[in-house]
Amino acid sequence: MSEVLAKMAAAGGEPSTQSGPDDLFNHFYTEVKQIEKRDSVLTSKQQIDRLLRPGSSYFNLNPFEVLQIDPEATDEELKKRFRALSILVHPDKNQDDPDRAQLAFEAVDKAYKNLLDPEQKKRAVDVIQAGREYVEHNMKEKKKQLKKDGKPQFLEEDDPEMFRQAVYKQTMKLFAELEIKRKEREAKDMHERKRAREEEIETAEKAKREREWQKNFEETRDGRVDSWRSFQAGKSKAKKEKKPRSFLKPPKVKMEQRE
Repeated sequence: MSEVLAKMAAAGGEPSTQSGPDDLFNHFYTEVKQIEKRDSVLTSKQQIDRLLRPGSSYFNLNPFEVLQIDPEATDEELKKRFRALSILVHPDKNQDDPDRAQLAFEAVDKAYKNLLDPEQKKRAVDVIQAGREYVEHNMKEKKKQLKKDGKPQFLEEDDPEMFRQAVYKQTMKLFAELEIKRKEREAKDMHERKRAREEEIETAEKAKREREWQKNFEETRDGRVDSWRSFQAGKSKAKKEKKPRSFLKPPKVKMEQRE
């Protein structure tokens, strides 16, 4: 009922005090039927198709678009819309296509959670506002140029529906650009984390090798010392046992006897 009354007030449909009970009821009943008709346009299958259409990974970046709700909607309206849409696309309700229904449900659930987060909601609202301001700025610049050229200052965006479509397209473009930049930052951060991890592992392996070498060096020290001492002892013994060098004596020369 709050949605109906809000729409009536926004449309200037607030009944006067002169209206009778029947007039008020008829007006209220008409509004209710219009809302029911609007909400029944898309069936469960159509909602699933909408949420999983080509390019949905970018279309669904706008949580308000996913839930088909106005950024000015209250928290209560947001909850009601989430409940209605989540039931519509829930896998239990779409047992003939549970896998796609599950993906659609996850998109709805993610959008709802984003809008429950004040920071995420503000970011989405800012993007939508930026899209509107961009279109309005372009329209202003185009009309300046038309005026300068002496041409009629009429743009297709002057039509409310065309303006809405222009804002929608620009908003989707901004959401997509932000998502691309986010993924680039994420990939860069992941690369940096991977590189840092590899350096950390290499440093740890180097320290491990050095510790093992030092441990092995300490454990074999006594053996090396004993080996050196044995070598030195053997060398000294060999020196002591070394026989003095013998020189060959020349043969004695016999004296010739004279006759």
